[in-house]
Amino acid sequence: MNRALSTAFGLVMVAASAVAADDAALIAAGLATLAVLMGNVFRPAAALAVLLAAGALVLNESPAMLAALSGLCAACYLVLRHTAVITAPTVIGAVGFTAVGLAVVSLPLELPWLPLVAPLTVLALVALVTRPFWAER
Repeated sequence: MNRALSTAFGLVMVAASAVAADDAALIAAGLATLAVLMGNVFRPAAALAVLLAAGALVLNESPAMLAALSGLCAACYLVLRHTAVITAPTVIGAVGFTAVGLAVVSLPLELPWLPLVAPLTVLALVALVTRPFWAER
């Protein structure tokens, strides 16, 4: 059951990346489909499938909603491919990050300085989240 569900998520991931694809993106999506099927036997092929689907998204210049669907399915695909079960925190995190990503993309703001601040913000968030692990020392 777990293998069938992970394969289904992988195929939906590829299908979302191949909507209205042209030649190069269609080739990447076809290779991603083969990698999803190979991932049933050889687990590291699952990562290759996700990378190929991401490549198809980039080559296709897909809209944000399809990219979000493909990314959410990719997260579920990789979790199910490498573990036995998806836990509630995993689902909440994946859906939450997808929703935040879509919200950010849908805002019509143009802030040219934002890419300069983003790495520092991520670093501060990582330090804040990991504080319980290193603050005691």
